[in-house]
Amino acid sequence: MNELIKRYILRSLILSRRWGGKHTEVKNLIKGIPINLINTKAGKRELRNSIKELINKEFLLAKKSTNEIHVSLNPRKKEEILKFVTED
Repeated sequence: MNELIKRYILRSLILSRRWGGKHTEVKNLIKGIPINLINTKAGKRELRNSIKELINKEFLLAKKSTNEIHVSLNPRKKEEILKFVTED
């Protein structure tokens, strides 16, 4: 389930073209994920862990802005991100 959530996060950022300097709040990442994956306490924990793992893998760039954490896709890892999203 963790990999599925990561793919949903990355797909939503790719479709909204959030590369490099164009960023969005972390709470906006939840909007693209099906509710049945995150409506439980364990699902919310998986979501938080997935976001942290994507930041640690440097797929997402984190920036503190307006007292919230904003994220965007790392343009230097574009090929790896696209490969991760499209693999089965």
